[in-house]
Amino acid sequence: MTAVEFNHKLLGLKDNLRYFAYSLTSNHDDADDLIQDTFLKAISNKDKFDPATNLKAWIYTIMKNTFINKYRKDSKVSTIIDNTKDLYYLNTTNNTDSNAPETRYNHSELLKVVNALQDDHRVPFQMHFQGYKYKEIAEQLNLSIGTVKSRIFFSRKKLMEKLKDYQN
Repeated sequence: MTAVEFNHKLLGLKDNLRYFAYSLTSNHDDADDLIQDTFLKAISNKDKFDPATNLKAWIYTIMKNTFINKYRKDSKVSTIIDNTKDLYYLNTTNNTDSNAPETRYNHSELLKVVNALQDDHRVPFQMHFQGYKYKEIAEQLNLSIGTVKSRIFFSRKKLMEKLKDYQN
């Protein structure tokens, strides 16, 4: 197959590729970019194409792989790597309204409801909320893990009943 024939057949697939690219990206501009990248890779790797095989399938495979590789690259770029000792950046919130009056009011109301729980339910719940594992809570309170789990479960259930106004 000559370069002219290859390019002519490749351009004949443009409409089909546009539909496929849009189904992958859900954005017309990104779909056009994907088509352009696919054409570039197909033309630069024309010598690897076997004329006895299906050109359309070969091009679709190039497009799919290009899309997957770009997706993986973009997801790695947006990943936050926190090398601080205490994971400061991952543990801080971006919410600057934490001192807003309505937030402080909601927080104080939630604390009142949590503190109203009986001690045998409140303490395991607060420890779990602070990040302790079930096993650690059980060891510190000298309880079985099953008892700790059930107390935390029932604490959540009681809190959900009392805080129905806060649920969506």
